[in-house]
Amino acid sequence: MNRVLVVDDEPAMRAALEANFTRHGWEVTTASGTREAMERFRSSPCALVITDMRMPDGDGLGVMQNVRALAPDTAVIFLTAFGNVPEAVLAMQQGACDYLVKPVSFEQLQQAAQRVLGNAEQRSKASPPGGMVGHSACLRRLLERACQVAKSDADVLIMAESGTGKELLAQFIHRTSARRNYPFVAVNCAAFPEALLESELFGHVRGAFTGAVASRPGKFELASGGSLLLDEISEMPASLQPKLLRVLQEREVDRLGDTRPLRVDVRVIATTNRDLSALVEAGRFRADLFYRLDVVPLTLPPLRERREDIPELVEHFVHKHAPPSRPLRPSEELLRRLMEYDWPGNVRELENVVRRILVLSSGPVAGVEAWEGRELVDRKTTPASHPPEGVTLRDMERQLLAKTLEATGGNRTRAAEILGVSLRTVRNKIREFGLPRKRS
Repeated sequence: MNRVLVVDDEPAMRAALEANFTRHGWEVTTASGTREAMERFRSSPCALVITDMRMPDGDGLGVMQNVRALAPDTAVIFLTAFGNVPEAVLAMQQGACDYLVKPVSFEQLQQAAQRVLGNAEQRSKASPPGGMVGHSACLRRLLERACQVAKSDADVLIMAESGTGKELLAQFIHRTSARRNYPFVAVNCAAFPEALLESELFGHVRGAFTGAVASRPGKFELASGGSLLLDEISEMPASLQPKLLRVLQEREVDRLGDTRPLRVDVRVIATTNRDLSALVEAGRFRADLFYRLDVVPLTLPPLRERREDIPELVEHFVHKHAPPSRPLRPSEELLRRLMEYDWPGNVRELENVVRRILVLSSGPVAGVEAWEGRELVDRKTTPASHPPEGVTLRDMERQLLAKTLEATGGNRTRAAEILGVSLRTVRNKIREFGLPRKRS
């Protein structure tokens, strides 16, 4: 059961949050101020604290600092009034997981709570230094170069296939840099419609557009002093590319509806699974933006080019996902099969396979039968094999997408995860190939 400490000096707010969280299966502790909050936390530690920003005997920043002194991994969400947004931004820069502007719906708060707890759980999983697993020569060379890059403030472009761990490499650069004590903020450029992405990146002031009832800082502002990951930069709409270029050149953002630019100190790390130079030639990506991002390019090798890391990755994912009471190891034959496979979905696909093996295996040793029962693309469709004569790449792509959608019952979100592409890409390909449009 998830446990949460709610800190607010308003009795009605405490009662409402306690009732709602309890109804949704949470174990709730409440406190009316900072002093009582620490007494409650010491006697009953929890993974999540939701605190008001201002209270009669102190503020939420003090609560966060005291809680983190006792339990560094505790997730903290701030509730703040409109006028206290600058304080909330400061809280984010000091390590808060999120902030919400009052009035806030419980559904919104519940979603934020689940998200930050999920992130905290992933961080707490056993992982090697830097988060990058493996000792292959190509990975070592890459990490050595990444360490050199981290010493500078240069922007970075990470190019790699989907599922290779581009965000992990970005986090490695951030944690190895002088910016490590400041925020690491990630934005998936493919996850937002064009209008929302501009506000998400640059922020807006109250009244900037219909529905903008309060000012909100953008990700550039929240990442100030630290690093901003622009994931899937190739999906950025053409209309936003010149605005991003200006931010990279001037280190100033123009919030929607504001008349004054805001200075930001951010290292930008962009990732792409597509060939940006080819997109530039096709007129789909600005050449000047590409050259500005391509100051320090890093290429993360696909899993098939570092097969010697597979045993270590398998061990890592077993420790990550297996219950402590049920240790498991793969048989020699299963491990051989895993190392022979070409892994079109890369490390993400391997992790999903290990999780499936854990489910299908009943004893301490996982045999080949767990591998043979997998729901994966047949090896004939992997890059290492030749397609039948007369079959085009478009035909193979359509067949692969159709089979994956069939295997997932038409779930486009799950299909995107299996194929290692964005949900937007799956939707576009369904439309392009004229496939049935079932719901995600």
